[in-house]
Amino acid sequence: MKHSKFDVIVIGAGHAGTEAAHAAARMGAETALVTLSASDIGVMSCNPAIGGLGKGHLVREIDALDGVMGRVADRAGIQFRLLNRRKGPAVQGPRTQVDRALYRAEMQRETHEQENLSVVIGEVVDFLMDGSRVCGVKLVDKSELHASAVILTSGTFLRGVIHIGDVSRPGGRMGDRPSVKLAERLDGFNLPLGRLKTGTPPRLDGRTIDWSDLERQDGDEDPTLFSFLSTSVVAPQISCGITHTNARTHEIIEKNLSRSAMYGGHIDGVGPRYCPSIEDKIVRFADKDSHQIFLEPEGVNDHTIYPNGISTSLPQDVQQKYVRSIKGLEAAEILQPGYAIEYDYVDPRVLTSSLSLPEAPGLYLAGQINGTTGYEEAAAQGMVAGLNAALAVSGREPIHFTRADSYIGVMIDDLTTRGVVEPYRMFTSRAEFRLSLRADNADQRLTPLGIDIGCVSENRKSSFCNKMEKLTAAKSTLSEKTYTPKEVRSIGITINQDGNRRNGMAILAFPDVSFDDLVPLIPNLATVDLDIRQQVERDALYANYIARQQKDVEAMKRDESYEIPQDFDYFTLEGLSSEMKQKLSQARPANIGQAGRVEGVTPAALTLLLARLRRGQRLRKA
Repeated sequence: MKHSKFDVIVIGAGHAGTEAAHAAARMGAETALVTLSASDIGVMSCNPAIGGLGKGHLVREIDALDGVMGRVADRAGIQFRLLNRRKGPAVQGPRTQVDRALYRAEMQRETHEQENLSVVIGEVVDFLMDGSRVCGVKLVDKSELHASAVILTSGTFLRGVIHIGDVSRPGGRMGDRPSVKLAERLDGFNLPLGRLKTGTPPRLDGRTIDWSDLERQDGDEDPTLFSFLSTSVVAPQISCGITHTNARTHEIIEKNLSRSAMYGGHIDGVGPRYCPSIEDKIVRFADKDSHQIFLEPEGVNDHTIYPNGISTSLPQDVQQKYVRSIKGLEAAEILQPGYAIEYDYVDPRVLTSSLSLPEAPGLYLAGQINGTTGYEEAAAQGMVAGLNAALAVSGREPIHFTRADSYIGVMIDDLTTRGVVEPYRMFTSRAEFRLSLRADNADQRLTPLGIDIGCVSENRKSSFCNKMEKLTAAKSTLSEKTYTPKEVRSIGITINQDGNRRNGMAILAFPDVSFDDLVPLIPNLATVDLDIRQQVERDALYANYIARQQKDVEAMKRDESYEIPQDFDYFTLEGLSSEMKQKLSQARPANIGQAGRVEGVTPAALTLLLARLRRGQRLRKA
């Protein structure tokens, strides 16, 4: 029997697993990434795209901590678009269409070049235990890998079932078998499990599509990249096509709803509300006679097209009919049918904010196993689990991301406090402090934290410090002198003649005032780099709002400073309803702030809880 010793073992090489393994390895932990095949690393199971609204913020934050998703997406990106470009920077989201093969190749290269990271080929079927503590894994060939921490990133593989119409078969994704033995092993931990579902559209042969009369969607002329270290686009750039469903499409789908896996009663899992199947769209939006479809090439040298917007679990013959009812797709050939996949997930409320599992010390969960959907959400969780596993192994305190410092913190708090009733997807609307949690300032918010814990390379550290020196210098130049309204008006800026003197940062906060506008007034600004100019503009635009928001941030921090013991017995707290006691016991909030975000918990309940905690502190001090 083969025995190998590591610090951290990561099970699964999807987006969560890859990011977790890289994070742990960057921290100096000897890490094993266990996967059924090395070719699985970097696979994009669903749409060939990274980023979007909310999701793009997560990728920027991953990159700020020196994660890999952002820079790999930049190298594989074949169309870059900044979503919500006409709105403010706080709600803009970078997105890129990527070359599926190139993304996989680049991620595999990064993984094989990462120090302290070993790829182990095999199937994990059991955990090694030391009492209640997880201390390694057992592979199907009976070999054992030992470690102080194990991260499980099983994606959609736990008892996964693929549905196409009334045909169902076991599968973690198309072409891969599910993980059943590991799911059965998790049953032994008595964890609260549920079923979720997601799906994909049929893949089309682009050579059989009539592109001549379809709307064309180009990328941005000035691409917004993900990584703060990227300087330019690498891969050739392409265009996407746009078409729409029509009355005939809807008629075909309506007539065959009973043959859909979902509407035919074959699926118990709940699907993502914000990414519905075409069947869902027809039923839920019956008043709409058309739905938009983006025809997204899966690569520069790949004729496969991903028709974003027609995810389905209808039988293949129905898929062929409704696809060919769509403009431009009259002769389209299906290369792979769309399908729904149903899988187990663990209620994330049993996890700590470090994504560790108190019921099984040493075990961390990340990705779709925690009820999320999307590459970006998975990767961000993987990073959190990887960093914390490495910190735990070295005897250091865990790192906690908060709602005030990152979208990562918003997601982790949402999951561990509120749980999920459908696959969780990140949106900018989920963040209370989104004016300060912008994609453009992710490095200012998180890279210092990465430097502090040691997960950032010297190259990134040097680049960041250089940027901050330039930012500080530019802001200092803008702030060192004040100007009268008359002086400001003299350079063409409209301003009230109220007699108030203002410095350059205050003037730059005015609507429609750019950095360049101030150069005639402050000549020293002429030497400032373009990227620094843009960043100063954004920081100035939101400075006043963020200052006002700071009171809310401080209030949240104050609440989160009141920690709740993990063994706190809510059932002894008089004055709470039985339902509220049950919800708090299940959620196990780490502090008063989290307790307040548990569904149904009232301010009066928080007052009672806070009084008990304060009384306990006084008793302990006495």
